Amino acid sequence: MAKPRSEQDVARLLTASTRVLPIGAQSSLTGGATPDGGLVLSTVRLTDIQEVGQRLFRTEAGAEIETLQNLLHRADQWYAPSPTYTGALAGGVVATNAAGASTFKYGTTRRWTEGLTVVLTCGHVLDLMRGNCVAGDDRTFTIECPCGRRTLRHGSYRMPDVPKVSAGYFAAPGMDLVDLFIGAEGTLGVITAVTFRVLPEPPAVAWAMVPVRSESAAVSLVDALRRASQDSWRHSDPHGIDVAAIEHVDRRCLEILREDGIDTKHDITVPLDAELMLLIQLELPGGTTPADGYAQVAIALDSDAPDTPLVRFLRLLNVHQALDDAQMAWPGERRRIEQFLAFRESAPAGVNRRVGNAKRDINDRIEKTAADMIVPFEHFGEMLAIYREGYSRRGLDFAIWGHISDGNVHPNVIPTSYADIVSGREAILEFGREVARLGGCPLAEHGVGRSSVKQALLRQLYGDAGLDEMRAIKSALDPDWKLAPGVIFSRT
Repeated sequence: MAKPRSEQDVARLLTASTRVLPIGAQSSLTGGATPDGGLVLSTVRLTDIQEVGQRLFRTEAGAEIETLQNLLHRADQWYAPSPTYTGALAGGVVATNAAGASTFKYGTTRRWTEGLTVVLTCGHVLDLMRGNCVAGDDRTFTIECPCGRRTLRHGSYRMPDVPKVSAGYFAAPGMDLVDLFIGAEGTLGVITAVTFRVLPEPPAVAWAMVPVRSESAAVSLVDALRRASQDSWRHSDPHGIDVAAIEHVDRRCLEILREDGIDTKHDITVPLDAELMLLIQLELPGGTTPADGYAQVAIALDSDAPDTPLVRFLRLLNVHQALDDAQMAWPGERRRIEQFLAFRESAPAGVNRRVGNAKRDINDRIEKTAADMIVPFEHFGEMLAIYREGYSRRGLDFAIWGHISDGNVHPNVIPTSYADIVSGREAILEFGREVARLGGCPLAEHGVGRSSVKQALLRQLYGDAGLDEMRAIKSALDPDWKLAPGVIFSRT
């Protein structure tokens, strides 16, 4: 493994090697960061962070996003789309267009990336700033480098119009060259530095753990919270509800959490008749304290209660019959917030542990079998029903959790045999067709990597013609196909 300390080191390694896998924190769920021969190029020693303009920070690829956040915190600033995984590196979040928990409000990494430094396989360094290189009507970019002029054309395929798309190379009319490298999974060049845009004055954040008695009631509540928040943003309403994200776990997840004693461990009350649990991230005016929160809860339903974002939020929960069982964690209540977050994260951990046990005890070919799909929210209830019907028809045990405010969830198979894995893969391909029919994307946030199922979903989404357009882009920037071979698609 090579650990270069500069972009010049990266350039030398690329020109001297025939097969290179760039890696960051290696947290990929698709095999995209798993070595498969050749040189492994780690960016972990590229860690410099510098302020380069008003609310602009140039962050080298190996710097942890958590380190950036800590530095920003001291200047009363923050990076909005911070990923859930605290060890994520700057280059990795760009290479995968990572989407954090608050994508509903803040979008993905793409929205906050103003510039990139990218080393091509010929050793040429591209310093790109958004707005300086934009494709014309002919969809082409021209790059001048010492080895000659490179002309490439972005794809004509239409990417789904949803908040998260992690499905091959970005393409859009009048797109910026910066966007081509975002989400390209390290297959077009090695990102050595990123210029991020940041925000001032991080908000006060409260969390609400809200059990709901039916799936339809939960979708209705989330829809109301989404609409209220979007209305607040549209009108800059200081009294409006301001939800940044809503996570959820379904009934099967709640069963697993009870079996594992997670509810007791973290002091979370889960009613036995709850169909699912919502975890709502609510932004409140700066300076809001736990005392403020408790005081507003006490009078929220009174006719003379003040008009505040929290009062409106609590009243909306009440309209949807979800207030009585709601549990709150207020800004500054770090331990309680950590309990809420740990409860949510224990659902995938519990499922993954059961998959691991089945692999150990039943069949060593068993592996995690899950989808990562997104649909426009107006079709979300329909898509949930499709997931449930497709798995149930095959006799599969399954659990669903994810980012309900985005319409993006992760249906997971809980296998009892290797046959369940085969059936689960068939179901996922079926789901991919349905998601595309509804205007969504079957590859929302985890990318494609080397997963055979995800590569099949990519082909299913864009067809062979779309993949051929991506291969042409790859060949223009990496003519020897030395970078991350086998990631996203094969050469032929």
